[in-house]
Order: sequence, then structure tokens, then C-alpha cells
Amino acid sequence: MVALVPHLTRLMAGIPIPNTHLINSSIALARANLPEHTYNHVMRSWLNGQAIINHLPAANRSKIDVEAYGVAAILHDMGFAWNASFVSADKIFEVDGANAARALIRQQGGKEWTEARIQLVWDAIALHGFTEVARYKETEVLLTCAGTFTELVGPEVSKASFGDLITVNETEYAAIEAAFPSHKLLTTIREDLVELCRIKPATTYTTFVGDWGEKYLPGYTRVGHRSVDLLEAIVRDYP
Repeated sequence: MVALVPHLTRLMAGIPIPNTHLINSSIALARANLPEHTYNHVMRSWLNGQAIINHLPAANRSKIDVEAYGVAAILHDMGFAWNASFVSADKIFEVDGANAARALIRQQGGKEWTEARIQLVWDAIALHGFTEVARYKETEVLLTCAGTFTELVGPEVSKASFGDLITVNETEYAAIEAAFPSHKLLTTIREDLVELCRIKPATTYTTFVGDWGEKYLPGYTRVGHRSVDLLEAIVRDYP
């Protein structure tokens, strides 16, 4: 069941957005704990996804939990807070973000936040970097993935992966960028992902993060940690 939330009651970067306590709390948590470039990224991700939602026919929009989507999009990168309160030593950054969102919802969400809604937010964050899984999940999960990808590469490139879902237009995209600038976007992405490879390499071997370690971090290697290494070391052909 889709939770009822107030109508889109305010504008941000020209995009009509829902105005709820938990969305505002999510923005405050991200603003207080994320580096500016990461905060700007999550806000751009949310607003691009919300613009996509706003372009849907009313009947389709009514089926989307825009509050759950908003919380997921805003908090999806809390694993880059570089703060022990959010960044674990043994979990992939997506799970760190999902756990942070779940903790906030349980603290401030109220009775309307059922376990199913909390799980939806958790899944959306945990899977936002796994396109080939997210595209087959709930719409809110797909939008968290698609909004994030769209903010990074732009609407036209994103359409190659997500097709007609990507309806945010170039005017909206530019307004979002102007409100939350992406200065040195590639450099900051590289630095953050390489830092994960440095401080907790075991969490990066099986995800895209490891690609950055292999290319940019001296001494980093996945060899010995890949599934092929494990299986070939243990599994045998039997007569």
C-alpha cells in the first residue's frame, strides 16, 4: 500500500517536492554529515528522480511512495560520511547508507512507517549501485538507481540504460545543477571510491568500487579475493 503524503507543497531548484518531516530530517542529516560535494550529489539525485515522478501520469504517480523514495535518494550515500557513526569497517557503502536511513526512520518516522516501508527504503539504498537488480524491483528502488545515474551522466546518456523512464528534461537538469553544483565531479568520485578501497578493501572486491582501486590505488588487487579464486581453490571435479 502506498503511504499518503502531503501534496507537493514546495519547490526546490524549480522541482515540486513533497514537504514532510522525515524528508526534511533526511536533508538535515545529510547536510550535517556529508562533505559538500556528496551532499550536492544526493540532492541532485533526489531532484532528478522527483522530476521523473512529476512527469508521470497522475494514475502512475499515485502508486509511488514519494516520501520513501525521497528518504532513500537523500540518504543513499551516507556511507561516504567518513564518520564512524555511519561508516562501518566491514560493510559495503550501500549497506552503510541503508542502515543509516533505517535508523533515522525508526527514530523519527512514526506509526505510518511500517516495516514494509522501512524495508523498501533499505532496499532502494542498498541496490542503488546494482542496476541489473534494481530495475526489476519496486518503482521506488528503480527510481533511486535511475535518479542517481541520471544526475551523474545526464538525461540523454541515462536513457540508454533506463529508456522512456528518463523524462527529466535538460532545463530541469540544468536548474538542479545550478542549485547544487557538481564542481570537480569526476575527481571527487575517484577520490571517494579509492578511499574506500584503501580503508576497507575487503568490502570492495566484489563491487564496482574495486574497479577504481585496481586502476588508481598502488598495491590494491582483487586477485585471491574473487569468486573465481575461491571456487577454484576449493571446488573440485569428482569422478
